[in-house]
Amino acid sequence: MDNSKKKELLDWIKSTVVACVFTIAIITFIISPVVVDGASMMPTYEDGDIVLVNKIGKKISGIDRFDVIVFEAPIGEIYIKRVIGLPGDHIAYENDTLYINDEALEESYLDLYKKQLLDTGTLTQDFTLQSLTDYSTIPEGYLFVLGDNRRNSVDSRYPSVGLVPMEKVLGKTNIKIYPLDSIGIVK
Repeated sequence: MDNSKKKELLDWIKSTVVACVFTIAIITFIISPVVVDGASMMPTYEDGDIVLVNKIGKKISGIDRFDVIVFEAPIGEIYIKRVIGLPGDHIAYENDTLYINDEALEESYLDLYKKQLLDTGTLTQDFTLQSLTDYSTIPEGYLFVLGDNRRNSVDSRYPSVGLVPMEKVLGKTNIKIYPLDSIGIVK
């Protein structure tokens, strides 16, 4: 093998290594794909959808109410849910209406789902934060999360998930990359 071919091979190997390191760094620290498993976030996300998780977004801009986050649940699985309550919030649900600190808030992302209900029941059963967790307000460093498919979601209403510690949050998501016909930003 002559020197020019050796140099070309060495350059190719260097480029490949740099590209791999760069890709691993991006996936580890900036964004990574996550597959939605289950129907708990329908109709926003469906089983099998692939979303991009922005890992730096939670540190730069913080997490806001109604953001969709990906987190490590206590049982070791990765969950995707919507943030409903922030530290210091008192939460209650009554007659399918969300109350944060005694103020009714609209959840427009649920309107379509509520219209599709085949029965006359509510999408979200009545509860208070205290009845679920024994806390009157969400403690500092924790979030209260719910799936959009309220009737079929294991979320902060269940002791197996409970309040989500901020250190378990992997990041925020609002970009769907699969299926291909629905690629884009999800609101």
